[in-house]
Parts: sequence; structure tokens; C-alpha cells
Amino acid sequence: MNLNAPLSLRSLENKLAGLPVTGICFFETTGSTNDDALAWLSEGAEDGCLVIADEQTSGRGRMQRKWITRKGCALAFSLIFRPEMISSLSLYAPLGALGVSMAFENLFDLRPEIKWPNDILLERKKVCGILTEASWQGDILTGVVLGIGINIASSSVRHDDEFLFPAVSLEETLGRPVERLDLLEEILKMIFDWQAKLETQEFIEEWNRRLAFRGENVIIHQPGKEPMTATILQIAQDGLLWVRRENGTEISVSAGDISKNANYLKPER
Repeated sequence: MNLNAPLSLRSLENKLAGLPVTGICFFETTGSTNDDALAWLSEGAEDGCLVIADEQTSGRGRMQRKWITRKGCALAFSLIFRPEMISSLSLYAPLGALGVSMAFENLFDLRPEIKWPNDILLERKKVCGILTEASWQGDILTGVVLGIGINIASSSVRHDDEFLFPAVSLEETLGRPVERLDLLEEILKMIFDWQAKLETQEFIEEWNRRLAFRGENVIIHQPGKEPMTATILQIAQDGLLWVRRENGTEISVSAGDISKNANYLKPER
């Protein structure tokens, strides 16, 4: 089999038959798998449904960044969940990050890092982006969409662009081809396994073990606030990021992003 051959609904159904995936919606080309998943969710999609595309033309990441998926060279998919507890809502992005990280470790013996809150870095270069979006009816949570995009082949990365963090592909790191279906299967397996451990100490410990820049000085970018230089300490049990400011005080950060320099507003892959 060509390792970068186009995906198909049949190949996906066969490969994922042993997992608790309750439905699969496959597109050869789509705008955004998250948009498709949110639409399916509004139509009654069950917990555990998967939307996946071989090509994504209008994907998006956090902070309104774009994430374009070229045909045959990446993974772009979205999982639908229907959480019973609102308290776990903020943990679905790190759930995806933990699932991807563990799949990289299990299949390739890599040592990925999770850049708070949810990007995956290999050798301090971005290989995976994650975006979660919630669906509400008034103040009632109806579902969560967990979107994941991974650079697989070198052709998935635009090296001529300037990014907040340089991008890299999985195959560039490994120096060999990767079977996308094998990787997808392992990621989903890890996500479903760890979903049952949300809000546990074990979940937080595994997140902290892979936390990028822990003990290092970084720049914290919070919505509506001036950038702040601080040292990353840890993820707390509630999922908040604790940092130490330059004056020695320790504070928690609930939303935003981090960088190693002040050049924050450049578009990121």
C-alpha cells in the first residue's frame, strides 16, 4: 500500500472497527472538519463520532490561525463528545494532546512535548495543532468537538512561512514514511483510554510529564493583557497553568498562549 495514498471510508471503517467510534463521516476534501463535526453534532451525532478529511482547505487553529491540510500528506480529523460534566470541558484539548503524544511514543519511540495548552512539539518544532469547540443550547452544554491536525509528510509543511514556532513533519523527524491509518488508530485508542481518566491526578501527572518549557522563562500572552515574562511551573489539578512572575509571585493562567519571544502576532501553522 502507498503510505500516503488517499484515505477512504472503507479503509477507515476496517481499520477502526475495534474502537468505540460510533460513526464516521469522511470527506476527500472539505473546508473544516470542526465545522462539519459541529454541524453533525447539531443534527444529533452520537458521542464518539469521527469526521475526517484527506484534504482541508479552511481549517483553523487557536487565536484565529489557519491550518491548511494538503491532500495525502497529513491527518485532519475531529471527534465528537457529549460530556456529562461541564467541569471536564477544559480538559478535552489536553486529552487530544495526550493522545497524540502517547501515540508518537508508542509507535515511534519519540519524546514529544505539549506546548500549553495543546500544541505538540518535536524537537521544539510544531508538528500538531489542536482546537476544541463547544456547542451550547443556552447554558446547557450539548457537545464538544476535538479537532486535531498533524503534519505527516514533509510536503505538509510550508517552510517558507514564518511561524511563531517552526513547523516540522513527522516523517522529517523519523526519516521514514508513516502509515496514516496506523497512527490514527493509535491516537484514537489513546484518546478513548484517557477520556475515562479526565480530572484524575494520573491525567494531570501525564500532562505535566510532557509539558514543554517547564522551568524555563517564556512570554505569556493572555487575551486583553500585555505580554508577561514568567517561568512555567506546572499544570494544576484543575488544568490551570501555574507560572512564576519576574517579581517572584506565582499566579495561575487560564487562557492564552506562550512563546519564547515577543514576536507573537506572526501567523502560525
